[in-house]
Amino acid sequence: MTDLAGTGTRYIDSYYGRTVKAPAARPAMTQDVDCDICVVGGGMAGLATALGLAERGKRVVVLEARKVGWGASGRNGGFVSAGYSLGIDDIEARIGRKDADDLFRLTLDALALIKARIERYGIDAGPMRDGIMKASWYRNADGLKIYAEKMRDRFGRALEFKSREEMRELYQTTRYHEGLLDSGAFQFHSLNFTNGIADACVSHGAMIYEDSPVIRMNLAGEKKRVHTATGSVTANQVVICCSGYIGKLHPKLARATLPVGTYVVLTEPLGDRLQGAIRAPYGTSDSRIANDYYRVLPDTRLLWGGRVSSNLSPRNLEQKMIGDILHIYPQLAGIRAEIAWPGTMGYSVHKMPQIGQLQPGVWYNQGYGGHGMCATTAGGEVVAKAIAEGDETYKLFAPFGLDFAGGPLGPLIAQCAYWGFQIQDRWQAWRSN
Repeated sequence: MTDLAGTGTRYIDSYYGRTVKAPAARPAMTQDVDCDICVVGGGMAGLATALGLAERGKRVVVLEARKVGWGASGRNGGFVSAGYSLGIDDIEARIGRKDADDLFRLTLDALALIKARIERYGIDAGPMRDGIMKASWYRNADGLKIYAEKMRDRFGRALEFKSREEMRELYQTTRYHEGLLDSGAFQFHSLNFTNGIADACVSHGAMIYEDSPVIRMNLAGEKKRVHTATGSVTANQVVICCSGYIGKLHPKLARATLPVGTYVVLTEPLGDRLQGAIRAPYGTSDSRIANDYYRVLPDTRLLWGGRVSSNLSPRNLEQKMIGDILHIYPQLAGIRAEIAWPGTMGYSVHKMPQIGQLQPGVWYNQGYGGHGMCATTAGGEVVAKAIAEGDETYKLFAPFGLDFAGGPLGPLIAQCAYWGFQIQDRWQAWRSN
């Protein structure tokens, strides 16, 4: 690994860590400061919240235990698309159409806001490419067309149906059937974007402290006190945005968080071999419950992610991930991995973000596993508007609360669930053929 900021904390060795634009040096907390709102956690949920507050004139302090974007926010596939990990039909079944539509529109607004912030703050989040394809693992032409029509009628989204013949031209594999292309979604460099949002926070007067893990919080009373080993923050309000890295900092939030491992591999440049497998310029994910997702970089390297496991540091990760690629594209046999890396995502059992108040002046904003780069911006705006403007949109998330995630057995439960999903996927694939 390489030290990229000179603060003593290193990004893990990954595609993003190797290509990050050198971020501004951000100091560790070494003093006692006062502010309006203290945000705990410097991932995208925390930074989106902080920027939304700072843009609205609030004095904000962000405390990050490692480096901005050190966790899942700077290690993911770089996909930016509307929606949540829980599908719109399942959301509607739980809370009704109106509220489901309102929740989904928050992510459409966030998608537009991300693009606007990249432009407004001059964030270099490239390479950026438009389009994400959902490739169907099963025969489902009618279902995909119905879904595309629903998205058009309810949200004005133009999802383009791709026939099996068109998919075979774009993807040289027998694994896929039909597809839906979301041309409004895009791909980018998630760690550079995260650092760019942090810089935007600072431009509005926010203070960001890295290498400053919170060791305890005194949250009772009108003034809240958040302590690090070498300083403290006194604030009127606190927003906790730690998700899969919550640890023992707040037991109630920890009990509602399922930290699971997921993985990404970057191949060597594939050159002309790429055309014999992938001709689509889009980011791609398949329709399995236990799915893969990937995108091709401009230099023909393939960035491929997938798998969920309770093991956060598996052995032979590069070989396992290459095996996943060859399962779909056997014609790429012999390709080598340049690097592979793990990441920890925080999931909720209901697969929706957890947003709300623990008590007056103490907020939580977490649980974005699986759909984080867009939904975190939506959640950050919801919390920022609630604090700065008294807006009550955050109450849309109330049905998706702090459900118990299994405690110490949570990761094992998640692993068993993943194995079960793989069995379901194989059964559906067999029925579809």
